[in-house]
Amino acid sequence: MALVHFFQMLPVWLGNALNMGWGQMPYGGAWFLGNAVMILFFDVLLLVSIAFLLLADRKIWAAVQMRRGPNVVGPFGLLQTFADLFKFLFKEVIIPAGSNKVLFLLAPLITVTLAFAGWAVVPWDKHWVVADINVGILYLFAMSSLGVYGIIIAGWASNSKYPFLSALRAAAQMVSYEVSIGFVIITVLLFAGSLNLSKIVEAQEHRWFVFTMLFPMLPIFFVSALAETNRPPFDLVEAESELVAGFFVEYSSTPFLLFFLGEYLSIVLMCAMCSILFLGGWLPPLAMAPFTWIPGAAWLFLKICFFFFLFAMVKAMVPRYRYDQLMRLGWKIFLPTSLLWVVLTAAWVLVFHHTA
Repeated sequence: MALVHFFQMLPVWLGNALNMGWGQMPYGGAWFLGNAVMILFFDVLLLVSIAFLLLADRKIWAAVQMRRGPNVVGPFGLLQTFADLFKFLFKEVIIPAGSNKVLFLLAPLITVTLAFAGWAVVPWDKHWVVADINVGILYLFAMSSLGVYGIIIAGWASNSKYPFLSALRAAAQMVSYEVSIGFVIITVLLFAGSLNLSKIVEAQEHRWFVFTMLFPMLPIFFVSALAETNRPPFDLVEAESELVAGFFVEYSSTPFLLFFLGEYLSIVLMCAMCSILFLGGWLPPLAMAPFTWIPGAAWLFLKICFFFFLFAMVKAMVPRYRYDQLMRLGWKIFLPTSLLWVVLTAAWVLVFHHTA
């Protein structure tokens, strides 16, 4: 318990220390420095975690296909992702002659910046959040909605019909599934009574939302997250048979790496949202020893790894959907179901006063 309390209070103590030690700084200076330190810490943690999650992704696919996967670079292939990173960083950046060069290079920066920005409101533990704002859900929804602009700009600026067609597909696909994701989030908000992600986690202190009437919303949110992040079986944006390689077909080297990084940041963010909205975020499975001895950030990371494993297994096992199947699933199944559940949840909350 002492270890858990230490991890929860560490950001508070750091903020107080900065305010005391930097009292002569201009207005807001200590606040800015404290948040800069926390942002740097979270970004480094994210990048290192994604390096190993990407390796785990490839290892899971290899195990399903009965092969070994990366195993040469470093012990058990642990350094393979870092070797790929250096390869992308030092390769030549090739820009098509007929492209809009400014927008061509701006598109991957938009994608990766918005992917990083979404993590600002994700609470890893009590007090462990960069921006604990009361409209955290709306902020996340805005960041995910703006993410499509990076893809559209990349497709248009490449001056090629293949990435342009892929960008149009991406826009239609992401908008379609954002609607059902929005309705799923509304059901959670009705139960939690708050738009603040930390308050949503605290509302699950006695019972996770996955064990309530919101259980059907978890698979809808999970499958919609697959479509939102262009993961198989909904990777129609990158369908090689008709689009060569998707909206980034003209990209290479570091710009391609930024698109790749932005995609995986979004995937892990969706895993975190599944954990926070339905599995109690940083809360342990049981409020008793020895579960309470483990820091909340560790529980959230384990839950993220669980959903990431499901993401990887879906890619390894489920064949790609046709585009008409993709749209039919979103508009004819998920949208009516999630809308119906909003009505049922509102009635439940109204009758039984089930609010936090």
